[in-house]
Amino acid sequence: MATAANTTTAGAAKDGNAAAAAAAPAPAKTLSGIVKQVLSGDTVVIRATKGAPPPEKQITFSHVLAPKLARRPGAGGDETKDEPWAWESREFLRKKLIGAEVTFTFDKPANSNREYGFVWLGKDKETGENVVESIVREGLVTVRREGRPTPEQQTLIELEDQARAAGRGKWAHNANAADKVRNIKWSHENPAHIVDVYGGKPVKAIIEHVRDGSTVRAFLLPDFHYVTLMISGIRCPGVKLDADGKPDLTVKVPFADEARYYVETRLLQRDVEIRLESVNNSNFIGTILYPKGNIAESLLREGLAKCVDWSMAVMKTGADKLRAAERIAKEKRLRQWHDYQVKTPAFNSKEKDFTGTVVEVFNGDAINVRLANGQVKKVFFSSIRPPRDQRVGTEGEEIVKAPPRGKNYRPLYEIPHMFDAREFLRKKLINKKVQCNLDYISPLRDNFPEKHCYTVLIGGQNVAEAMVAKGLATCVRYRQDDDQRSSAYDQLIAAEQQAIKGLKGMHAKKDNVTLRVNDLTVDHSRIKVQYLPSWQRALRTEAIVEFVASGSRLRLYVPKDSCLVTFLLAGISCPRSSRPALNGVPAQEGEPFGDEALTFTRERVLQRDVSVHIDTTDKAGSSIIGWLWTDQNVNLSVALVEEGLAEVHFSAEKSEYYRQLKSAEDRAKAAKKNIWANYVEQVPEEKVVIEEEKDEKVPVERKVNYENVIVTEITETLTFFAQSVDNGPKLDTLMSKLHADFQANPPIAGSYTPKRGDLVAAQFTFDNQWYRAKVERVQGQNASVLYIDYGNKETLPISRLAALPPAFSSEKPYATEYALALIVLPADNEDKEEALRAFSDDVLNHKVQLNVELKVFNGASLATLHDPTTKTDFGKQLVADGLVIVEKRRERRLKELVEQYRAAQEAALAAHLAIWKYGDITQDDAPEFR
Repeated sequence: MATAANTTTAGAAKDGNAAAAAAAPAPAKTLSGIVKQVLSGDTVVIRATKGAPPPEKQITFSHVLAPKLARRPGAGGDETKDEPWAWESREFLRKKLIGAEVTFTFDKPANSNREYGFVWLGKDKETGENVVESIVREGLVTVRREGRPTPEQQTLIELEDQARAAGRGKWAHNANAADKVRNIKWSHENPAHIVDVYGGKPVKAIIEHVRDGSTVRAFLLPDFHYVTLMISGIRCPGVKLDADGKPDLTVKVPFADEARYYVETRLLQRDVEIRLESVNNSNFIGTILYPKGNIAESLLREGLAKCVDWSMAVMKTGADKLRAAERIAKEKRLRQWHDYQVKTPAFNSKEKDFTGTVVEVFNGDAINVRLANGQVKKVFFSSIRPPRDQRVGTEGEEIVKAPPRGKNYRPLYEIPHMFDAREFLRKKLINKKVQCNLDYISPLRDNFPEKHCYTVLIGGQNVAEAMVAKGLATCVRYRQDDDQRSSAYDQLIAAEQQAIKGLKGMHAKKDNVTLRVNDLTVDHSRIKVQYLPSWQRALRTEAIVEFVASGSRLRLYVPKDSCLVTFLLAGISCPRSSRPALNGVPAQEGEPFGDEALTFTRERVLQRDVSVHIDTTDKAGSSIIGWLWTDQNVNLSVALVEEGLAEVHFSAEKSEYYRQLKSAEDRAKAAKKNIWANYVEQVPEEKVVIEEEKDEKVPVERKVNYENVIVTEITETLTFFAQSVDNGPKLDTLMSKLHADFQANPPIAGSYTPKRGDLVAAQFTFDNQWYRAKVERVQGQNASVLYIDYGNKETLPISRLAALPPAFSSEKPYATEYALALIVLPADNEDKEEALRAFSDDVLNHKVQLNVELKVFNGASLATLHDPTTKTDFGKQLVADGLVIVEKRRERRLKELVEQYRAAQEAALAAHLAIWKYGDITQDDAPEFR
């Protein structure tokens, strides 16, 4: 408090000392206490050792006068600057006395309203240090010399003379007085800039005044920024204000004085560190760190403060510790929590925490989770609210509770950002394992059912926090004493603040438009005319399964055309499932295995990305009929038949999938699965069919059909991967779309568990981009993958793998593996390396011509590579350079080529090139060498 009110005390000391000298002094009283505050170099405030808060006494040192401290504007006068050495004299006393126990004498002259005296450190003035003498000795105050000096005054005069002679303090011979005057910044035009300058790092400070338990004034060092600071995350009881906005001291607020006293005894004029975090009007918001930790935690733990959500949101770290400290005070019912009652019901261990797989996502605020035992639980996200219907009235005011819509109203598509929120959850969670931690149970009210609200984690990430951060949900605001909230509520508030600042999602300034969807489940007239022709032409169409009505009847959303349509699986007949009573229509009993078929289909495709091929419509033209492939590229019609949950329909006979369906049905019948449980196979009469044997037509001449390719990878066994040059633009387009998709919807690390043989997306180490890959091996937390469009392999942590979106799984690999025809690598490792190096120099990443010489079943086809300009056969050149050996093959079609290769090998052997340097190495294969 080296400010206005305090400097007035210092300024009045001169007149008081004169008055004290003129009047006959009263007998001095001796007391002891604790130094609370140093107002200037000659005035201190001492409090008693008992009481909460204890009484205080202001003592001005006798016979001395300290330089005046600066006075801030508006504090009882105009702004003034420090007198030279004023701050040094104040600091000398502050560092020596604050919090120290002292003994002091004082008297009050008859014509003065101040008390003057001497102060000694410790409990005994006979042995303790005389503080007045110490500050005179340091040359930081001036001794009064008027009138006849008393013995005490004479001692001070002698000490001052010694300080002058020694050049101490203000008596320094070469000191520049201007250097001893602070440049104080009393106000700040742009407080937010100050916060940015310090960048959230702790800055040294001195607390100058404690307004209440959660608001202080401080100097930030060394620049002397004078700030009013509201402590982040808490609020203490404070003084009530009157009608004019001034403190009303007649009204006593419970625990207000105790909270202020608690902070004063720990922080006032102490060296602390302040972490500035935000600004509220002209006040700063920040955290105060003192030797025992965070003062906010201490206040909360003692029940002298309560957590405040709005300022807790700006904290960089430590919000969870504040909540924990408040919880301790609540449990102990300390001070402000003396009448606290626990409102959170007790949970049993089974419903509190569990792990399961997400099987369905509702409109942005809930999911269905299947447990290990097959039970499905509905889980609501704690403390967040999804996008809401915010229609406005005629006067432009928002209608809080919107009137009901028509019967065809679909909130998922018509409420702005609702579809985005659902899609975010669907892509991140469907068929993924999540950890659910119960926070609270929202009771039944206003026709809303009881809700179990959880914090849902996937890969350690809070799903609700991720939604809020993208502006796809908002935080629920609670009363201060309401504990029915998320355990990560502070992180949710902080995420919302960042989303608002970044204008994300619902917080964007642009108008929130609804998703325009053509509902073909209601308006059937446009299916045949507008949509069916293009769907039939498309090889496959991407879609999302929105609803499953039965094993073979679904509702699809087609993003490309932004439409909803009813879809029937082609080629099968599926049992009808049961239907509940709805809108006055009585319940209908299903056919045998109808419900099982419904469950089978729901578990595999509900809210999944699928691809479909549409053949036609039903007779009424209200539904489309076609084939559907799951996100694992499984034909759903075939899967249902294989499981014995559907039978092949006669309409499938003309389909290209008829053989698959018939084979699946035969297997289901043989295994007597589900609808075939009582099936008895009829044995047909044997018919003898004599077929004429046909000579196998084997080509005897070599065919040459060059294809322009780029060799992208060479393996250690001399096989290589090549891409067709003609497919280059298609591959570039595919990769651009794949990279854009993963940039827009980055996967959650650890949410995907790969298996051998899976087609996945893998994040390549070299450029951190996502590519299509096949899992070849999984070992612990690592997986070996083959990048199918390039041919290279890599071992990655499984955290760098993700499920490949169905839109990218239908295209065949762009890199094909071949073996170099008629070539065998030498046995010696050094010779192998030399051959591979030469082959790589010739063809790797080069445009060459490829000719398939021999197709190999279930293996790499044999091929030759040629220079497109010189027509050089690179394999034959390796033979001619003596780097490889010609393979022994007897195919008639390769006879001429083999002879050419053998002639090149004989020439290399004769010239003793490379591997033939010491003669014919193939002689080692003779029987006498084995």
